[in-house]
Amino acid sequence: MAALAWLLIPLVAAIGGGLWGSWANRTRKARGDGPELTGYARFREAMEKPRQGS
Repeated sequence: MAALAWLLIPLVAAIGGGLWGSWANRTRKARGDGPELTGYARFREAMEKPRQGS
């Protein structure tokens, strides 16, 4: 019986991880990648500018 109790721990952890993963991913589909791509474009523009002091 104790072995079954030890097997329940990873089972509960896997179910909890699956639920958390689906909850964490729920807004990504609605939002899309627009804000991330805009931020990356601004970062690239800033890195391509020549330095002022050199």
